[in-house]
Amino acid sequence: MTDETRPEEPGEPEGAGAVTEPVEGATSEEGTTAEEEAVKLHQTVDMRDVGPCKKHIKVTIDRADIDKLLDKKYSELVVDTPVAGFRPGKAPRKIIERRFHKDVSEQVRSQVLLQSLEQLAEENDVAPLSAPNIDPNQIDIPQQGPLVYEFEVEVRPEFDLPNYKGLSLRRPVKTFTDADIAGEERRILAPYGSLVPKPEGNAQLGDYLVADMVTRIGDRLLSKHQEITIRIDPRLALKDGFAERFGERVKGARAGDKRTIDITLSDSAADATLRGKTVQAELDVKEIKALRLPELTHEFLHNFGVHSADQLRERIRVLLDRRLEYTQRQSAREQVMQHIAAAATWELPQDLLQRQARRALNRRVVEMQSAGMSEEEIRGRVRLLQRDTLRSTELALKEHFVLQKIAEVEKIDIDEDDIEDEIERIAAQNEESPRRVRARLQKEDLMEALAAEIIERKALDLILESAEYQDVALDRDESEAVGTMEEQAVPGELHDPTEAPPEAEPEEQAGEAQASEDKS
Repeated sequence: MTDETRPEEPGEPEGAGAVTEPVEGATSEEGTTAEEEAVKLHQTVDMRDVGPCKKHIKVTIDRADIDKLLDKKYSELVVDTPVAGFRPGKAPRKIIERRFHKDVSEQVRSQVLLQSLEQLAEENDVAPLSAPNIDPNQIDIPQQGPLVYEFEVEVRPEFDLPNYKGLSLRRPVKTFTDADIAGEERRILAPYGSLVPKPEGNAQLGDYLVADMVTRIGDRLLSKHQEITIRIDPRLALKDGFAERFGERVKGARAGDKRTIDITLSDSAADATLRGKTVQAELDVKEIKALRLPELTHEFLHNFGVHSADQLRERIRVLLDRRLEYTQRQSAREQVMQHIAAAATWELPQDLLQRQARRALNRRVVEMQSAGMSEEEIRGRVRLLQRDTLRSTELALKEHFVLQKIAEVEKIDIDEDDIEDEIERIAAQNEESPRRVRARLQKEDLMEALAAEIIERKALDLILESAEYQDVALDRDESEAVGTMEEQAVPGELHDPTEAPPEAEPEEQAGEAQASEDKS
């Protein structure tokens, strides 16, 4: 049983039940003899649900298996261990047992627990989402009777898949105009440009606002920021909040104007009482600046791997098409999930969402990197997801479980070649070396997320290949840019909503276990 978000085997046991595992001789491998090869344990496994995605498992291992292993260990020690006063191999068994009882018991305990857990996973298809809460040091081999241990483990939800082939899906489409190309070109070139005063004001999308910002909720002053520079995008993401109609509210502004914007605070806001609430930010406009783009010289264009302005615009068109494909796939995922949800409802516990939030976010980041998005655009979209971290995590996890189960049903798998191909694709899109991309993914702990994303994409491809489509115009909100700023609406240390909740104290765990026993 391993700690991972990706289930290894299809299905889970239905409800509680007892399973008696038969003894069988294991097949010899790699030159080991039949005597060295471990046979299966006589063990009884009792499983029962103790909450959403959580099972309590009690394992009872027959005494005969324990005694057989103990006897084998002691017999080996009698032969191999020198004892003063006795010829080699002639020391009394009882002396060996007294001297090595503790060490042998610990060795046998470790061997039995490892074999028991492997056998449990193999025989019962238990697919854990996290490591089982087992402390081997708290388990002792009794002097008499069977070895009994029990634990709780989080498992993926159990649900039936409705028909997922031949679905009717809406597909957002858009034909990119020269104006769209020009707008994206401006965004790409912005980091290389310079800001120049715009005395006449009349702020427009793509301009920059220099302003003092004061945030309040009612009469309560939250923060003050002076002389901050903000690029005017349709939407604005602060470190701890989101202004949905930012561009609309500041459009046309001039120096001396005051504009008020609404900011919805995210789950990361420093003040827990304000998370999810809307605060007001008053902008005292000091200056409007325009972006002066760099001259597209032959030498400058080499930064983008092209030789002419036309080649740059063609590359931008490809980038927009790739982004549209990402939007179409995200839209399809949402519709598939709606279809699944209509046939089956299942709950994910809050503590599970907190623990899995970071991994779910990592999978989204890998998807966006695979779609060729810039780091700036990814940062803006990540902050969108962080507005309501647990809610976005719940949706992402449900998609993950559904697509993983479809992958299992359809026997979809990946190998190292698939991962290498994906790394090379990301490298080509971002004009990096595959080695650098792999190193970054490993450093950011995204390799597991990459593997999960590839499997899910293959499962989604299978669904989409059989779907029937109705083309609809791309929703304006789906294509609008998200600007970012590093200031916070609420001062203080940001809360990490992806941080796992603290482990319960032993007394608390014992109390929960007793309460669970009382209920049953």
